[in-house]
Amino acid sequence: MGFMSNWTEYLATHGARFHIDEAAQVEDFGRTLSADDLAAGFVAPVTDLGLIAVAGEDAARFLHSQLTNDVEHLGTGEARLAGFCTPKGRLQATFLIWRDPAGSVWLQLPRAIQAPLQKRLAMFVMRSKAKLRDATGEETVAAVIGVGGVKGEAALAAQGLSLPAAPYATTHGERGAVIRLADALGAPRYLWLTSPQNGESALPALAQQLALGGNAAWQLAAIHAGVPEVTAATQEQFVPQMINYELLGGVNFKKGCYPGQEIVARSEYLGKLKRRTSLAAVDNAAARAGDEVFTVEEPDQPCGMVVNAAPNGLGGADLLVELKLETLGQDVRLGASSGPALRFLPMPYALDRVER
Repeated sequence: MGFMSNWTEYLATHGARFHIDEAAQVEDFGRTLSADDLAAGFVAPVTDLGLIAVAGEDAARFLHSQLTNDVEHLGTGEARLAGFCTPKGRLQATFLIWRDPAGSVWLQLPRAIQAPLQKRLAMFVMRSKAKLRDATGEETVAAVIGVGGVKGEAALAAQGLSLPAAPYATTHGERGAVIRLADALGAPRYLWLTSPQNGESALPALAQQLALGGNAAWQLAAIHAGVPEVTAATQEQFVPQMINYELLGGVNFKKGCYPGQEIVARSEYLGKLKRRTSLAAVDNAAARAGDEVFTVEEPDQPCGMVVNAAPNGLGGADLLVELKLETLGQDVRLGASSGPALRFLPMPYALDRVER
């Protein structure tokens, strides 16, 4: 973990140079940004995501048998979303996955749940020629920098990086890997994984051109992209479709079996989906993943749960909230029927079932 320590120590030591409030901590480097800040252009050092690298002859085949998406046909220029379910079809984790030129498959997830998830995945390796390792602090990927917004693409390209042309495409070069994710607020969003040395040399220039945020800013961008992330507070709460995962390409219904596959498939093909995840804002900056939401009409029964939340720079929080479709547009409150009201915002994609 030495390289990761150097990177986070750098952020803590040099924060004042980027006009960071003295009270800011490495856990959320930068100031609180609004959606308007993100749309204009932002850079965010990300320190709360971990990496699992899976190497070996059977790495892709092994993961293909465990995750909701196709891993065997994942190319070196691609990235995908994927989930890891319980036998009952409930998500234990969501991942961003990609394959490097050497053939290893990388899984990115919240650091807070990485260790137990890695241990659980490793239990199923058995005779497969695949080995999992914690790669979070390895030199070539220890610095993780998120960039987005109208000015983000040009600022990142000015670092001499080759940028992917489409969402969920990747490029690999001497200065690391760049992954383009789902667009947010009408602009591309990129994740650059590189060495601490590269990160330290690039961050000041990026911060001069773009609004500087941290983990919360990166989470807010993902929320506005409509891309959910399972955290410690929401493990085993959702079938993939409840958080729109199949709409985002995170579930492949034509691949072979994986834990929970029968229930996930049944949820897709039998009956009409009654729950989805939507974008909302609330006047409470303390909103957190796992908070329940209620309607005024049914005060004693929660109608849904916050999947992800991030401060929105306006004194409140923006949310991805999973709830009954019938409650969309109703008077929905955070925490209790007497809590602050949710204001539903337009999603960046339709919530309709896609044709297969």
